[in-house]
Amino acid sequence: MNIVVIIKQTPDTESVIRIAPDNKSIVTEGLKWIINPYDEFAIEAALRLKSKHGGNVTVVTYGPPRVVEALRTALAMGADDAVHVDDPAMKTADFLRVTRALAAAAKECDPEIILMGSRAVDYDQGQRGAIVAEMLGWPHLPLAVSLESDGKVVTIERPIEGGKVTLESPLPVLVTLGGSHAIWNPRYASLPGIMKAKKKPLKARKLTDLGLDPADFGPETARIRITSLEMPPQRAAGRMIDDGLDTEGKARELVRVLHEEARVI
Repeated sequence: MNIVVIIKQTPDTESVIRIAPDNKSIVTEGLKWIINPYDEFAIEAALRLKSKHGGNVTVVTYGPPRVVEALRTALAMGADDAVHVDDPAMKTADFLRVTRALAAAAKECDPEIILMGSRAVDYDQGQRGAIVAEMLGWPHLPLAVSLESDGKVVTIERPIEGGKVTLESPLPVLVTLGGSHAIWNPRYASLPGIMKAKKKPLKARKLTDLGLDPADFGPETARIRITSLEMPPQRAAGRMIDDGLDTEGKARELVRVLHEEARVI
């Protein structure tokens, strides 16, 4: 089974995020970068499919030279090869154009199944999977918390309110992974895996290599623009209801505050 995993490098979830002076980006100096946790689920799911059916796992991403670290980590986990879409025009591309490049890079690998996280922990748009599937003309199975295949059909379970729903699709198909670490429990990169990763193929691709015109990725072609970023408002201090009241009086005062001041009941 030929499997492609599309991943993204994101700031560590414990990083302190600061907004840049342009109010449209974040300060990247000093940040620790990791594989998007939901994409780690996709890597783990791909490796489980490979162990069951054999085949090849290719990881694909885009970005500056630092993203090679994420690709090497995926290779150390057990992926077979990697593709880095590295083109200066990508620096000014909007989200839709970036996804177009990723779809082209994935298609070049001739996969039977494409896996990726259902969301990224930076901008949290949750759109990559649906857009790539649409660009390829493939079915899209979203938010999988389980994934099985007999080599011809893929079956997933995804949560819905109050339960789960089972979905299936013939290959080729794109699946986005949801759930939690408790469900997928991504494996760590072992020392032998890290050493082997240094010798595994990592291919750099330009937009022209993918049959795309860099002129289509300029800022003037953007359909989606970030107009501003702002930090959430500082949380107000909690309020204690006491005032020497007994239990009944505190309960009465709490109801009054919730009704008249907070207006939530």
